[in-house]
Amino acid sequence: MHINTTARHCEIDPEDRLHAHQRIERLQRYARDLQEAHLVVSAEKYRHTAEITIKLKHRGLASREEADGVRMAIDRAVDALEEQLRRLKERRVDRKQRPGHLSPAAGEPEPEAGEELA
Repeated sequence: MHINTTARHCEIDPEDRLHAHQRIERLQRYARDLQEAHLVVSAEKYRHTAEITIKLKHRGLASREEADGVRMAIDRAVDALEEQLRRLKERRVDRKQRPGHLSPAAGEPEPEAGEELA
């Protein structure tokens, strides 16, 4: 996965950048089709904003969070994305496991409680 990092009106420490890359790479456990991520960190006075946009094969997800520190803003944004990806994975798995062929056919009568199936 390719991760782009942009800093607006501030500089990102190498430790914070490494921490962000490690947290974003951990998102691959929820979606194998994760293609690229874009991290934008900006600063206004005491507020730091982290915006993360990720691209999957057929979908894009985004998260934006503010905090007093750079690392905390990045962690909050990654946590929000992790929740989105977890819900997406649950929907994908649920759709695959839904049995369509096990329901009774339209023309067949359902067996009654006392009847045995032959």
